[in-house]
Parts: sequence; C-alpha cells; structure tokens
Amino acid sequence: MPEYDLIIRNGTVVDGTGEPRKIADLGVTNGKIAAIGDLSAKDAGRVIDATGLIVAPGFIDLHTHYDAQLFWDPYCTISGWHGVTSVVIGNCGFGFAPCRVEDRERSMLAMTRNEQIDLEAMRQGMPWDWETFPEFLDSVERTPKGVNVLTFAPLTPIMIWAMGLQAAKSRRPNEEELKKIQGLIHEAMDHGAMGWSVQRLGENSVQPDYDGTPMVTDIMTDEEGYAFAEVLKERGEGIIQLTYAPIGKENLADSFMDTRVFEWEEKLAEISGRPIIHNIIAATAGMPQLHRTPIEWLKSCQERGLQIYGQGETNRNWQQFNFTTWNGFDIAPSWKAALMGSPAERLENLRKPEVREAMLAEKPIIDMLGVQGAPLEIYRLTGDGGKAELSPLIGKTVGEIAELRGNTPLEAFIDIAAESELMAEFMSPFVRAPSAEYTAEMIRSGVVMPGISDGGAHTKYFIGGTYTTDFLSWLVRDQGALTLEEAHAALSALPARIAGFKNRGTLVEGAAADIVVYDLANLKRTPENEYLTLHDLPGGDWRRVQKSEGYRYTIVNGEVTFEDGTATGAHSGKLLRHGA
Repeated sequence: MPEYDLIIRNGTVVDGTGEPRKIADLGVTNGKIAAIGDLSAKDAGRVIDATGLIVAPGFIDLHTHYDAQLFWDPYCTISGWHGVTSVVIGNCGFGFAPCRVEDRERSMLAMTRNEQIDLEAMRQGMPWDWETFPEFLDSVERTPKGVNVLTFAPLTPIMIWAMGLQAAKSRRPNEEELKKIQGLIHEAMDHGAMGWSVQRLGENSVQPDYDGTPMVTDIMTDEEGYAFAEVLKERGEGIIQLTYAPIGKENLADSFMDTRVFEWEEKLAEISGRPIIHNIIAATAGMPQLHRTPIEWLKSCQERGLQIYGQGETNRNWQQFNFTTWNGFDIAPSWKAALMGSPAERLENLRKPEVREAMLAEKPIIDMLGVQGAPLEIYRLTGDGGKAELSPLIGKTVGEIAELRGNTPLEAFIDIAAESELMAEFMSPFVRAPSAEYTAEMIRSGVVMPGISDGGAHTKYFIGGTYTTDFLSWLVRDQGALTLEEAHAALSALPARIAGFKNRGTLVEGAAADIVVYDLANLKRTPENEYLTLHDLPGGDWRRVQKSEGYRYTIVNGEVTFEDGTATGAHSGKLLRHGA
C-alpha cells in the first residue's frame, strides 16, 4: 500500500514562511502535508513531477463577493483559475443572510448595481434554502466546492433583519435594535463566521443600492461601529473588514486618507482588541503619498499594539464596458441618475438634452476621478456596437474622437454611447497607473496584503480576480521588484494569519495541503490585453473573464482541482467555520 496519497517530486518549494526556496519532494496524506524532503524512496497513489516548477501554498483571497456565485460555480472562477484555494465572502457588509423569504428579491436587487451581479443568475442559481445565518452556513457546507470558503457576518442583511428594510433605509437603529444586531453577530460567529464587515461610504456612496440610494451601512455612525466592536471584545476572537471613506464630491482623491478614517478605525481596534482589515491602499505612479501616508499610519498603529492591516490594490487591470450596465461614474449625481434602470431607460435619458447638459456640467467631478484612475480622454473605443458609421473610430481614444468631432471628450463619450444605443465598447488603460516600485514598497512594509479581487462582482466591466497571476508574473518575474519568497508570504501566509485561518497559508508538515504548482516562466493571464466574454451564468447571461496559463496543478485539501487550467471535477473545498 502506498505510503502517501500524493507526492510532488523535485519541485522548487517556496513554503510561504519567508525561508529560502529549496528543491524538495512533498508528501500528502489525508489532505495534509505529511512530509517535505527527499522522498525518492517512497511511493504514493499519485506522483506529480514538478521538476523546473514552483511548488507554493495555494493563494488566499480575502476580498471576494462569491456569496451568490459559489452556489453555481464550485471553483469560484475567476479566482479558481488563478491558483486561489481559499476565498472569503461576506465582504463590505454585503451578503444574503439572514434574510426573510419576503426580502429575498430585494436582497438580490441590492447587488445588481454596486456589485454588478446579474439578477436572473441569482434567481436561478441560488437555492435560497435558508433564512437565518446559521442556515446559510449549512447551505454553503452542503454545496459542492472546489475552494475553501470562510465568511464574514455582513452587517447590511443583519441590520435589515433586526430593523426591517424600510426602517434600516430611513433611520439609525435604536438601543433595542443595536442589542439585537449584536446578538445576530454573536449567533453568526457561534456558527463559524470570522467576524463582521461593513461598507461605509456616506451619502455619496460610489457603491449605492440598486435605486441609487446609499446602502444601509453607508450612513452608519461611529457609535454603531463601537457597539459591534464590543461583540469581538466580549468573544476575544474575530476580525473586522472595513471599506470606509467619508466620500464627498470635492475630496474623492483624498477620501481614503481622511483622518476620520484613521481615528474611527483606531477606536474600533482599541475597543475590539482584534485585527482590522482596512480597504483600500493603492500604489499609483507619481503619487507616493497615496500609499506612504496610510502605511506610516498602519505602522504607528502596530507600534501602539493596534492590529490594523491594509489591503492593497496590486492588480494591473482596466475597465472594459458598454453603457448597458456600466456605473463607473456613480459619484456624480447626474451620471448616476441618467444611468439608472434598464438599457432602454438609460438610452432615453441620454437622448434628453437636459440630462446631457447636467452630465456635462459635472465635468469637474469626472476630471477628479481621473486623478487616481485613468483620465477619460485616454479611454479607447474598441467596438462599434453594430453601428457601421462608428467603425472608423475603433482604436481611437475618446480624446482623439473629440478632436475629430470638434467637441470635448465628455461630449464625445456621451454621444457615442447614445448613437450606438449603448452598445459601443470602451476600454480604459490600467486603473490608477500602477507602479512596480511603489507596489513592492507597499508589500515590503509588512502591513499591507495584496488583493482586492472583488471576485464574483463587477463582472460586466472589471476583473480583479487575476491579481495573483499578475502579482507573480509582473512584480516577481518581469520586474524583479519582489522575490518569490516575499511574494508567497504576502499571497498566502500573511492573509491566513490576519484572517484567522488555521494551519493554512504555508507549506509545513501538518498543514492543509492547499498547493499550487506552476511554471513561472510561462505564467500569464489569458487573453493578456483584453477581457473575454463568456455566456456561462445561470439563465445564459454573460460576464467578462480572464483565464490563466502556467498553473500546472491546483490542489485543495490534497486533491487536484485544476490540471493545466482545466477543472478536474474534484470538490474538495470545505466551509472553514472559525477558520478551521
């Protein structure tokens, strides 16, 4: 009888601990790493030859929105295609539990704009065999999974359950309701939630409800957060995930460095005594203060014993979209109003002169968006939407088109959308002009994790779930800005430690056998310079994707789930209650 279930032979093992790489064999038994070293004299049920390949811990993606998708996609693609073996759901206070039967449709509608998750896919793909949070966890546990899943207790559905939808949307909770919310957080954590999460982006939220109003938690008060932090203090466990910025129309570029953010999060850390994940930190070329200021703050927090960590936007990605679903300028009230509703309603709005004038009048806000993102004039027209008269413009930037037409980039942008009946395709350059030097500086700080994949969300125009592949190919292989040892500690070990994963994130004896085996020289996103459109959602709806090349094997709890980019059918993922 074989001594091991699986042996990975002669690979370059980068174990995630920060220790130097080594050529070694790795033996797996009963879903755990049983031995690392020279196993040439041993046999196994399956042997993988990893000569010339990297053997590393499976990646841990702490910021996803696969809460719906995991019910119809066991591998949580895009993440599963890119070496991710564990995902965290329930981020930003968003989720589907607890939820009363009569609130299900409204709960799904809430995710259609801010997270761009298709309503019909949710209707057809989610079993809705739960009402309470414990029942939701049981449903996730029953569902076949190709990745491990850990979840936050999201505050939006919890507050709606405690207060009722209309009350939660119109006022703040009273003392009795606060206690009820605290009890619901306790209940969720009793059954396996890792802590709680919230989005707090104010009245001008850039991620609003489907009707354009702020999400329930967007206008949460400081004191409510302190009450919920008391739950973690009482329990002595758990973490908090925050997407927080006091966004205003005049300070978008600085909103994530606002001192109010720092002060509130410090107080939450003091009260709870638990780790906090701060979203987001970006490393933008020419703007070093965007990452250095929050890193200095994070380091000062650590020195004072406050466990606050940043999550960095490390992916080089872009937006690729048409106007049928896009909501990238929701910070501008007239743009949000114009692009509400169905495609037919959106088109009708764009054809109204008074709507167009209001949109043009908000040029200062649109220009401000370009400070951290990509200026509108360098967006490119990539598809004519079936309108032959627009074909000669394909490949030109919005600025070039405006020059040809004798108007402004903003006018050209709106006009082409209307002329194509919303179907013209645009593509931005890389968002936030990523800098390899600054990104590496951010990761080397030791207080920032890579990520912000938003996997499962924004599927009509944006793909962040490729961040692991881009991190290794761009920063390690092509730029040499980070070593493999630094990269794998950041991609797996650090998020595992912060989020409370038990015996995962490193390749050491006794740890869960979550492993990626890949060819660094040939690792890449596919297609490399555009998004692919797949009609693979329940009901036949479409999404943007990028797959990968170079991952030879992905292994979850000792079973191969992907081989050369193809899913094997293995469903070895687990619901990780309390991280275990």
